[in-house]
Amino acid sequence: MKSELFQHISYKKAYRTNRLNAANWVLENPETLEELLEYCFHEDNKLATKATWVLEFVCRKNLALIFPFLDYIFGKLPTAKSDGQLRSFGLICELLTIGYYKQNKETLKKALSSKHKEVMTECCFDWMLTNQKVACQARAMTTLYLLGTETDWIHPELAIIIQQNLLQGSAGYISRGQKTLESISGFSKK
Repeated sequence: MKSELFQHISYKKAYRTNRLNAANWVLENPETLEELLEYCFHEDNKLATKATWVLEFVCRKNLALIFPFLDYIFGKLPTAKSDGQLRSFGLICELLTIGYYKQNKETLKKALSSKHKEVMTECCFDWMLTNQKVACQARAMTTLYLLGTETDWIHPELAIIIQQNLLQGSAGYISRGQKTLESISGFSKK
């Protein structure tokens, strides 16, 4: 027998309303978050992608819900491979680094460890160096920029990758890449 959560994330069409309804159900039933995370890394890519889309909406509304599960998430993050998973995990990494570095959220500063940041750095660089969708790479740029405000070797490496890919990048890649290069330049002058 399938769980109630499974039924909520087994929508036929990936309409925004279906993903949002499933996320709202999880937010009303936060005890199901651990099960949702297991689905996010399921071997069935379709199921994993649907679950990760729902997790993305949950994180947009209440990022703190995943703090107790960061060890699990970052232990499994390198195994995520589908476009949908990576797009959503890219956003979640971006939300975590914005909360940590820009918004200085104390609960996040206690929850996000140096090991989590190390895995995030490795995954984001991997996404930048492999053939990923622009949405994933744009989120990775922001995440790496923010991580680079603490770890000095990240900015030079990120700048090289962006500069190498700007000429053949899409309009979205070029826009985010140029903004990221400007931010790196501004940060290095401080």
